[in-house]
Amino acid sequence: MKKRILFLIGDDPNYDQRMQKICSSLVNDNYEVLLAGIAKTKNVKPLLSQSFEQRRFRVFSKTGFLLFAEVNFRLFFNLLFTKCDAICAIDLDTIMPAYFLSIIKGKKRVHDAHELFCEMPSIALRTRIHKFWKSIEKTFLPKFKKGYTVNESLAKEYNTMYGLSYEVIMNAAVLNQEDKIEGEKDKRLLLYQGAIQAGRGIEYIIQAMNYIDAHLVICGKGDYFEEAKRLASALGLQDKIDFKGYVLPADLKLITRKAFIGLNTTLAEGKSYYLSLSNRTFDYMHALTPQIAMDLPEYAHINSEFEVALLIKELSTENIVSAVRRLMQDEALYSRLQQNCKRAQLQYNWQHEEKKLLSFYNNLFNAG
Repeated sequence: MKKRILFLIGDDPNYDQRMQKICSSLVNDNYEVLLAGIAKTKNVKPLLSQSFEQRRFRVFSKTGFLLFAEVNFRLFFNLLFTKCDAICAIDLDTIMPAYFLSIIKGKKRVHDAHELFCEMPSIALRTRIHKFWKSIEKTFLPKFKKGYTVNESLAKEYNTMYGLSYEVIMNAAVLNQEDKIEGEKDKRLLLYQGAIQAGRGIEYIIQAMNYIDAHLVICGKGDYFEEAKRLASALGLQDKIDFKGYVLPADLKLITRKAFIGLNTTLAEGKSYYLSLSNRTFDYMHALTPQIAMDLPEYAHINSEFEVALLIKELSTENIVSAVRRLMQDEALYSRLQQNCKRAQLQYNWQHEEKKLLSFYNNLFNAG
């Protein structure tokens, strides 16, 4: 009989590329999968057709503790009578319902850690909020002995903090060597994709557009989204910056392929961002889009193997402007980074990571 795995996320399944890849890979390996998430707004797009089952629950709270409580409440009670053989919590915001469901059902539990949740600037820099999330982490995370995370630095950190031996399954893009994309670049198109949150350097990118003869597309949403739009408006940059909000994965791929430069900025504020390895790193790589990234451990490691990015030591408007101009003017450098992207794809791709994922779940169930 097929094993059934239940995945819990605190966001909309339509926009979670990592979970779409994970769930699809498991279905192809003869598992049954249910991906359960939430919708934070009334006007949401219908769930995309997938090979796995999906459920999405509407929440009405916007931010703070009420949102946390409602997400946990809806995931727990809506899934209480759902049959499964294992339950996976995606990050700390779904760890409580996953734990209690696993206890009540007597099923295996897994943690998929995308980051050091408590060390994100939006949490780490706010004393009361950090204390709240840290108490949840200390209480529940040690109970999830089985898990995986997105890079070696985070795996080492989880081992240091709680003695957890989490495996590494990177969020690499699917390799498709049949794509012919070199000729699709728009030299005046810059792209930032990902969460629009404090600490991502969005304000520096926006300010840099004052000095760059190009158009910027920002794909994604987050706590800083409206403030970022206000900043662009205050600087009179409305015609140079396009805030697209959430973009479906298929549409995002097309935009990324056209972009001339991908912006991959993160302030080294808090251990989570310092040790991060963003999804867009691989999206840019597989779109043959040279990127401007931070000289942080995980990005520096990849760039030492395959020079796919122009690294900057310190995030500032001046450094972004300088890096963008260099990539626009130095054709030899740009071509070299593109060719290195082709080489890097062969090592950093979902087909490689998928093998580790399937091995993890096969071992989980075969262990009894």
